[in-house]
Amino acid sequence: MAKALLSMVLEQLGGSFIPEEIKNHVGLAVGLEEEIQKLTSNFEAIQAVLEDAERKQVKEASVRNWLCKLRDVSYDVEDVLDEWNTAKLKSRLAKEERAAEGAQLLKKLRYSISFSSSQIILQHSIAQKIKELNRRLDFIAAEKDRYKFELGMTAHEEPEHQQITTSFIDVTDVYGRDQDKNAVLNMLLEENGDEESLFQIISIVGMGGIGKTTLARLAYNENVVNTHFEKKIWVCVSDPFDDIKIAKAILESLGDVPKVLELQALLQRIRKSIAGKKFLLVLDDVWNEDDRKWEPFKESLSCGSLGSKILMTTRKENVAAAMGSTTLFPLRKLAKEESWLLFSRIAFSGRTSRECQIFEDFGRKIADKCQGLPLALKTLGGLMRFKRTIEQWQSVLNSEIWELKEAERGIFPPLLLSYYDLSPALRQCFSYCAIFPKDYVIEKDRLISLWMAQGFLKEKRSKNMEIIGQEYFEDLAMCSFFQDFERDDDGNITKCKMHDIVHDFAQFLSKNECFMVEVNGFRQPKVDTSDGKGRHLMLVLGEKVTCLRALDLTAKYCTTMFGSSVTEVPKEIAQLIHLRYLNLSNNDDFEELPEALCELYNLQTLDLTFCKRLRRLPNGIGKLVNLRHLKNYGTWRVRFMPKGMEKLTCLRTLREFSVSEGGTCDSSSIGELGSLIHLQDYLEIRGLGNVRDVNEVKKAKLQTKQCLLNLLLKFDMDEKKAEGDITNGDALVLEALQPPTYLECLEIHNYRGPCTLPKWMFALTNLRYLAVCSCRNWERSPPFGKLPSLESFWIYDIRRVKKMGVEFLGLERDEEQPFSCSSFIPFPKLKRLEMHDMNELEEWEYGVVPFLGNRKEQSVIMPRLSYLVIDRCTRLKALPHHLHNSSIETLEIRWCPILAKVCSNISSIPNIRINYMEVKRERV
Repeated sequence: MAKALLSMVLEQLGGSFIPEEIKNHVGLAVGLEEEIQKLTSNFEAIQAVLEDAERKQVKEASVRNWLCKLRDVSYDVEDVLDEWNTAKLKSRLAKEERAAEGAQLLKKLRYSISFSSSQIILQHSIAQKIKELNRRLDFIAAEKDRYKFELGMTAHEEPEHQQITTSFIDVTDVYGRDQDKNAVLNMLLEENGDEESLFQIISIVGMGGIGKTTLARLAYNENVVNTHFEKKIWVCVSDPFDDIKIAKAILESLGDVPKVLELQALLQRIRKSIAGKKFLLVLDDVWNEDDRKWEPFKESLSCGSLGSKILMTTRKENVAAAMGSTTLFPLRKLAKEESWLLFSRIAFSGRTSRECQIFEDFGRKIADKCQGLPLALKTLGGLMRFKRTIEQWQSVLNSEIWELKEAERGIFPPLLLSYYDLSPALRQCFSYCAIFPKDYVIEKDRLISLWMAQGFLKEKRSKNMEIIGQEYFEDLAMCSFFQDFERDDDGNITKCKMHDIVHDFAQFLSKNECFMVEVNGFRQPKVDTSDGKGRHLMLVLGEKVTCLRALDLTAKYCTTMFGSSVTEVPKEIAQLIHLRYLNLSNNDDFEELPEALCELYNLQTLDLTFCKRLRRLPNGIGKLVNLRHLKNYGTWRVRFMPKGMEKLTCLRTLREFSVSEGGTCDSSSIGELGSLIHLQDYLEIRGLGNVRDVNEVKKAKLQTKQCLLNLLLKFDMDEKKAEGDITNGDALVLEALQPPTYLECLEIHNYRGPCTLPKWMFALTNLRYLAVCSCRNWERSPPFGKLPSLESFWIYDIRRVKKMGVEFLGLERDEEQPFSCSSFIPFPKLKRLEMHDMNELEEWEYGVVPFLGNRKEQSVIMPRLSYLVIDRCTRLKALPHHLHNSSIETLEIRWCPILAKVCSNISSIPNIRINYMEVKRERV
């Protein structure tokens, strides 16, 4: 991490540091410039040997200590520069605010004098701090000569990071474990020989990285295991053994979400959940050697049925003995040929047969050095996948890193080889992941925000920080530093984990630098930060750590300590001037945020997700000019946005924007969205029924926000308005809310306009999901069938529609939206259709469908529909004829008594669920 950190500091030192008004004070400016030049010179001299120093730290503790001291100074320099830049920004914003208020000329003059004086005082303070830092750096620079480091690249020679462009491989194939899997399965499925023992404990034992968890998962997911056991439970135990956390995890795996924190109450609920049931409990990664901690669980689990099993993975046999294992299964390393198959599967991906032939001999020797450890083989395979010359392969094979000898570090040489192959920026991003606890589910977007908060992602002209972070994440994933990926519907990675050994490795690299405080029950573990070296802390409670860049106070951590969420955000938070990331999500107990929060001028991410009682945002939020992500989804009680939102021009994420009723001088109008040109992904606009001026809606310029893919439009009900005003007003507002043509998902709620769709909707050629809710003035259906890309369509609470006919398909002639009779297909891509609370709907049929020609209805109308839900349409008599012989796989009918009788015998639909009572049959 040191090399990347020094690069960041040098970049800041190279910028314009001394403003013009200070340069007039010649003595002060010259002295400060000399100190800065000296600081820069020292840093550049040290950076030239950092590559060699970072390699030697693995073997030499003294070098590691030297690097720690260097990191401390670097962080302190960064803090000083940040302090100065923050003060400059604060002064500039204050000056602009006064000018905007129309202050008198004399007041401006007085302020300018005061401003210069305060800057001179601050400059003196900065100069003293830099002088002291130079003294410390002099000593560190002198020390480096003792170690005789070899010169490497200087800051100016360091190549720009090049993203790996080869396609990503998510290695899910398992090699050489069929025999082991069958052996474990036999142990799990065999009946207990001793009826006095209600359950057996089977322990898979082996060194880190050998594949214990993979083997347990293979057995756990077998179909024969699913049918053999009534209950299956998977819990990651890790270190330390936390009884409350484990008990809660067991209950959650059983489908119970406990709110109590007392161990005894949790154990009683476990006992009740599995009483008389044959269960399989997997305890992954157990370290505890104190059998007394395990006894309460044995007692609760003893009420299960005969034949229940516990499968445990651990690195140590004495742990298995302490847990009372009845069977040990030592996991062997992969055989030579199995190792080669796994390694070559990754290393030779995408290569020509000629390349494979050239590198095979080197590859087999490198695979042998991995000693049959799957994690090592995957890591080295990922590294060698991008090596194109014989010299590169030879260098890895002959590296001195293979000579590293440390207990339990057998996997470290392959990880070190991959780590040193990364760019300095990527090394820094990886090492930072030590902040998470073991087995933690890491959200990719959150991780990128944290990297951004630490200054690891440097924005370029063609790429913003979020895109660079995405590329860094993908690079680390390709190097096998992440695993267990979760993906969204489009196949994009959203979450991941780190292997335990990889996590150990990250902690080894970032010792004394990254901390994770995890508080459970009522215990309050302490972290020793008395040396002042800790820089990255996941959670801080009751401590004043002003150098923090990221602070996570989400309720899922805080509730484990106090049994409640954060009740108040103190005004002292303004002292954390370096803060870039603040997470307050899921806290239910605070209703407002202090105005002092708006003094965090460097803040980039503010997460308020599901702060359900929050009533307002601070009035000065416009001061947060560096804010990029305002995650405020689920803050439904916030009824207006403070004035000044238009100043947040860096915003990429704004989940909810609320239009105030009547408008006030303190609230933002919807037109202020026009300045937020970088908005992307998802936006919900509430209170559209409160809009008085449609021109303000046009100023929002939604159509220019090309990265906005999901849009939710809510028209609030306002009974005070005249009916005609409501109808016409909502129609004009909806037409003015024209979104970008790339929009993929759209929801419209409480719309009171007529049943004609806005003209722009037919231009949304990428619209895949549409939901319309509580459009209560509609007496017939708009022509939704004309939407060409719609895949999922939800209709809620459309109360006045009595019949859905050809107009629903879009088959009526429309001069403004002509179509070709010979080629038009209504709902051509629709796969899922849900209709809820259509209270007046009696008939859904098209009669003689015009323009079909000789084509059959089922091949023309909704040809891809596979899932249909009809819910609380109590008067609906039948489904349209074309659905009886369609491609529908599943039909759900809920609280529709008339329809249920008619549809229960449709033989062409294999799965029919009536009020959740499922009827399955073979397709005829």
